[in-house]
Amino acid sequence: MDEPRRKLSHTHPFIAEDGCGVFLPEDYFHLRPDSSTSRPRGTATVRLGRFTCLPIAELQPAASEALESLAEETGVSVVPLRSLPPRELAQNTNLPLREAELARQRDFDELFFFAGASERDIAKFQAAASERKVQLRQRGVLWSLAIGASVRRCVSDLSKLYDRALRSHARTIGIATPGQEAALFAACDRAILLTDSPHSVPDRTPPESKISTKRVIELPLHSTDTWDQLLDHLGPRR
Repeated sequence: MDEPRRKLSHTHPFIAEDGCGVFLPEDYFHLRPDSSTSRPRGTATVRLGRFTCLPIAELQPAASEALESLAEETGVSVVPLRSLPPRELAQNTNLPLREAELARQRDFDELFFFAGASERDIAKFQAAASERKVQLRQRGVLWSLAIGASVRRCVSDLSKLYDRALRSHARTIGIATPGQEAALFAACDRAILLTDSPHSVPDRTPPESKISTKRVIELPLHSTDTWDQLLDHLGPRR
């Protein structure tokens, strides 16, 4: 995450590995990497690189060991990214060598792909993972395995830290694309969905959604004025 953060001059907390943990820059919120019941939910913090982290999922090697165990149990062949030599890793991720190497350095989840597995094999693997309450997320040809990841809890815990620091409620706004919105929107005060629809829809409550009564503003993802529309909706509620 260092490279994109530097390009954007980003110096604030961020959620990484799809809800596995909240990463805080040095001395942000004046939290230290140790255990304390003074933090929300009594969450312990750990030091990961240059960051203090609020871990939500289990730290490695838990995910790596779970992947190996599931593969053995189901008889389905999987290939963890961390096991590939650099050049093969770059080919499988379509990334330059340096970026590919950074992509497989995970603190919580395990990235992998299925080797010669049929749809039936993958379904069997998913069922076994579900029984163990292990999260599998598909990202194109790659898959991610994590234990205990929760975007909703990450947002909730981070929001509580902001509320405590500001001594008032910091309103949260979730911005997502279809397929990624449910967990995020459930933890936010306001929700904006970016879609491929050519026209924006002012407000809607999506059917079969866990967001229940929350209104969702829908904006076009590919439009010359998407950014302007987004900024307009980020202003005071009308």
